[in-house]
Amino acid sequence: MSTQNPYAPPLAPLTGAEAGRIEALPVSDSWKRRFQAIAQAGGPRLPAFKSLSAADRRQAMAFNILAFLFGPLYYLAKGMWRRALSYTLLALGAVTLIIMGLDAVGYGDFARFLAYGVAGVFAMRANLDFYKSQVLGDNGWL
Repeated sequence: MSTQNPYAPPLAPLTGAEAGRIEALPVSDSWKRRFQAIAQAGGPRLPAFKSLSAADRRQAMAFNILAFLFGPLYYLAKGMWRRALSYTLLALGAVTLIIMGLDAVGYGDFARFLAYGVAGVFAMRANLDFYKSQVLGDNGWL
């Protein structure tokens, strides 16, 4: 019996240029596997994410623990200074507004948990942003 879903849309194979570009990048093999999985999912927007196997899904949307722990410093170390600056400024603005709102309604004690949410955003976006930077050459603002 086949393990492939007959109702799933067909996966578009990587083009030769894209696969060759990923293999030629000066990154580790684990990053190349992540990039291949993201490319199979259709790029950074991941339109074909549900049609990937479970292992490829884990590769494409891996939680980046270093980005969680170090946030903007991790982005700076990877050479994505524009995105580090953008995300940091957006996070500071959003957290400030949320803290002021929570203090106004008497729930200021919950504000300390907002740092985990900001760190989670960095951790979930890091692999996709690094893909954009390395494979697509896009290190733009957001």
